[in-house]
Amino acid sequence: MTTANVEVESLKGEVDRLRLEVQTLQAKQGHEQVTLGHYLLTRLTQLGVKHMFGVPGDFNLGFLDLVEDHPDIDWIGNCNELNAAYAADGYARIKPNALGVVTTTFGVGELSATNGIAGAFSEMVPVLHIAGVPSTTQQKKRPLLHHTLGDGRYGAYAEVAKQITVHTAWLDNVETAPRMIDEAIIQCMTKARPVYLTLPTDFVTAEVSSERLNIPLQRVVSVNDPPTENFVVDQIEKLVREAEGDVVIIVDACVFRYDVRDEVKEFLKKTGFPVYAAPMGKTAIDEDYERYGGIYVGSITDPEIKENVEKAKLIISVGGVQSDFNSGMFTYGFPTSRHVELHSTHTHIQYAAYPGVGFKHLLPKLTERLQSYYDLGSKIPVIPYKAKIPAEETDVITQRYFWPRIGSFFKPNDVIVTETGTANFGILDVPLPPKTLLVSQIFWGSIGWSVGATLGVALAARDLGLGRVVLFVGDGSMQLTVQEISPMIRLGLKPIIFLLNNNGYVIERTIHGKHRKYNDIADWKWTQLLDTLGDRETETKSFKVTNQAELESLLQDAAFLDSDCTTLVEVIMDRLDAPRLLADGVAINKRAARAATGKVDDD
Repeated sequence: MTTANVEVESLKGEVDRLRLEVQTLQAKQGHEQVTLGHYLLTRLTQLGVKHMFGVPGDFNLGFLDLVEDHPDIDWIGNCNELNAAYAADGYARIKPNALGVVTTTFGVGELSATNGIAGAFSEMVPVLHIAGVPSTTQQKKRPLLHHTLGDGRYGAYAEVAKQITVHTAWLDNVETAPRMIDEAIIQCMTKARPVYLTLPTDFVTAEVSSERLNIPLQRVVSVNDPPTENFVVDQIEKLVREAEGDVVIIVDACVFRYDVRDEVKEFLKKTGFPVYAAPMGKTAIDEDYERYGGIYVGSITDPEIKENVEKAKLIISVGGVQSDFNSGMFTYGFPTSRHVELHSTHTHIQYAAYPGVGFKHLLPKLTERLQSYYDLGSKIPVIPYKAKIPAEETDVITQRYFWPRIGSFFKPNDVIVTETGTANFGILDVPLPPKTLLVSQIFWGSIGWSVGATLGVALAARDLGLGRVVLFVGDGSMQLTVQEISPMIRLGLKPIIFLLNNNGYVIERTIHGKHRKYNDIADWKWTQLLDTLGDRETETKSFKVTNQAELESLLQDAAFLDSDCTTLVEVIMDRLDAPRLLADGVAINKRAARAATGKVDDD
């Protein structure tokens, strides 16, 4: 996207915002009236939201009548509110420029969703949490209602929400409610984080002017201050010139979250600089791109990749999130003096910070300025990023063997979901086909997230005409949220679920408690699970593989490869086997703890 196009989009968004403010001042009762519930649903459909997640409760039932009768939004009844929040998170990650929406009831419902909302905040995912709350009359009189704390604090749950959302909107005035709804949605889109919106029972059918609905809502990206932005471009070019074009790019999570994949792609194409990804940025760049070199995770990176990144004279990271697991336990191997960081709201150049200079507008200007370095940048060697299947004497399905072998199973346009634990780490060493999307929750790391998220991912993927949805989840994680497979079957979704059965929490055993009982779980009859969760004889398939030969046979079985239904594959693995990146990362932490305390953790 060119600089001019980006600026035009931002100016259009600002004009629309100002028009909305004018409409607020001019709105009259003479305009066509709609119910507030209809107003909210219309705003969501304008943004391409086709599915709403949640659980019914007496304070949201009136609103759910409108949702169920709506021609463009499907109500997805979840098994619990936590899973609903996970599903909204997964939906928002896949659907560009849209929101994930979860609706709960007052108190008991909204608190159940809290962990999922907190994860969306941590990982910068735009989720709108609609909480059906008591009527405004009840809020004023404060009777001893069910779902309250019994002390008259009707706003207590909103105080909880303030800690894990970027914006809260407590609707208490019908006339201002449309403006507050619009502001909440704009905040959610622009800041890519959850917002909390209350909907009193008596407001659902209250009538408001429809005038504002004529003006679309957009993500508003502030234009950078021109003098500061020009200075930043000059400074970065100076560093590139001093480095003689020896530059490496690292892409990370915020490339997804703040919608700059196109800008980054154009920047790389015009400059020729080699590019690598942090774990949370995997698939931000198609992994068959000839200038893509693989995953950089600090000191636990593959040695060849590590050397190619760290020997560069200048490293430019785009949308970086230097959390522990995402940065190899804080072990990036290059100094600040050789580092430029581009973020959504600011830029760091070596030791200097430039607030307000965001990458959406900055990247096109950098592309124009640095494209003259193409001849230098394109000559920097990049080792092809390929899977390496080890030769093993054992027939046991090891983590070391499984992940590179499963790489050949993937197809372009697949959407791959990996669970917190071994799957998040194992997938990192697997090159993925073009136009593949990887969805993971590395930062928040809530065990069980992936199952609920897969429901939302699968619905969004179906809306967008994407390929297969493939989930990798451990047996321990699956037991936390397994019931959310039921709506997948009910809705005719067709995820392929690889259930990694290693008798418990391998990530926890790797960290601590290798032989402790608290890391063990009951062994379920996994291949019978889909029958229990809703199969009607023809809608699901289940397989079990116990060794490498059986896995090879399955991955070449036409009946499996052509499966057109919800499919579960139970993969038997050793209870102490962990992927290389997980084991190495934990070892770094243990060495650091040993150095700090002198205590050796040998459990």
